[in-house]
Amino acid sequence: VQLQASGGGLVQAGGSLRLSCSASGRSLSSYAVGWFRQAAGKERNFVAAVGRSGVSTYYADSVEGRFTISRDNAKNTVYLQMNSLKPEDTAVYYCAADGIRLSQPTDWHYWGQGTQVTVSS
Repeated sequence: VQLQASGGGLVQAGGSLRLSCSASGRSLSSYAVGWFRQAAGKERNFVAAVGRSGVSTYYADSVEGRFTISRDNAKNTVYLQMNSLKPEDTAVYYCAADGIRLSQPTDWHYWGQGTQVTVSS
C-alpha cells in the first residue's frame, strides 16, 4: 500500500490544521493507521493511531485532548485533526500503516512521505 500525507503548513499557536493520509494500491481498512512526527534533529515519535474499524484510538500524552484521529474507509483516508497547536508541535508528520506495537516506529510496515507542520509563537 502507498501512503500520501498532506495538509501540513504554517499556523499560529492556538490554530488548527487537519492532516490527511490517503492510500492507494490496497484498501486501508485492512490496517491500523498511525501518525508520527519528527522534529529537526530528534527521533520520530508516536502521535496517534486508529484501529481498523475506527472505534479504537490511541494518543500520545502530549497531544491527548488536542488532536483527534479518525478514518473514512470509504475514502481510503485517515485524518489527524490538530487543534490548539503549540510551537512544540512543529515537526514533519508521517502516517504509517500496519503496525503491531503502535508506539514503536520500527513496528510499522508502510510509511508516507511526510508533511511539514510549523507552528509559530
